[in-house]
Amino acid sequence: MLMAGSAALIISLGVPLIGSLYQQFGSGVRADPGSLVQAIVIGVSFLGSGTIIRHRDQGQVEGLTTAATLLFVAVIGIAVAPGQELLAIGATLLVLITLRGIRWLERRQSA
Repeated sequence: MLMAGSAALIISLGVPLIGSLYQQFGSGVRADPGSLVQAIVIGVSFLGSGTIIRHRDQGQVEGLTTAATLLFVAVIGIAVAPGQELLAIGATLLVLITLRGIRWLERRQSA
């Protein structure tokens, strides 16, 4: 759920990012907003991959939710840059609801 939300938020930020850059710098914009987003996503994904741990003897994997949440938080930060604060707030609420729901399901399953 978090990865899908991150991807959707990244795509929805394409036009506002380009519009924000053109508004600030006019037609002399030489930076590709997609490349900026790509660099952020790659960096955060690298950090997120460090949170994923596989326990061989137990056959369990930990940290997937943490990694997905790190990516989503980075994308929320990207949303704030072009002035999409309302979108960022909505995405933050969505993440919090999702994480609470996942925790509730995990507790219910283990009981």
